[in-house]
Amino acid sequence: MTFYSLARSVVYLVSKLIYRVEYQGLENIPSGGFILCSNHISQYDPIFVAVKVKQQCFFMAKEELFRFKPLGMLIRALGAFPVSRGKGDTAAIDRAVSLVQGGQVVAIFPEGTRSKTGELLKLKSGAVVIAAQTGCGLLPCIIKKGKRRFLRRPVVVRYGNFITHEQLGITGNVPSQIRAANRMLTESLAGLLEDTHV
Repeated sequence: MTFYSLARSVVYLVSKLIYRVEYQGLENIPSGGFILCSNHISQYDPIFVAVKVKQQCFFMAKEELFRFKPLGMLIRALGAFPVSRGKGDTAAIDRAVSLVQGGQVVAIFPEGTRSKTGELLKLKSGAVVIAAQTGCGLLPCIIKKGKRRFLRRPVVVRYGNFITHEQLGITGNVPSQIRAANRMLTESLAGLLEDTHV
């Protein structure tokens, strides 16, 4: 058992003490390299979206998390790598591209920050840029929480229909195509949020 799989099992068991999690759309999770794109509402989100994915998820995480060395060492050991938000971090993009091309799963919260209201924020284009450079597809995922009932709060994690590279309509780093693909991802996530009930 790897450190990642051990840690995933432990935190999943711990999270079950706090939340009552229902997973939907597990049949939509593909094999091979792809980009997992989820909304972002809490610090537990990486646990929620990763525990049911058979492959290891490599998270693109904000660089601020790595400044506290013990935390930085831990999340690096779990496969996370830093990204400088709002700076066009080409090193982070290159790292993600390399992982996906190697058949790995890169997990991204394309809003770039947590939504305090639960409403979907405007998406950054990083996930689509990586898709453009790798020829891979995107797996949309949403996390939605309900009101606390008794001791545990209900949560639904729903994986949507996989968006293939052909469906994204990207033939290169063409700005208009990147924007159109990002709108497609936005519409998919927004639709999942609207159709999901907790």
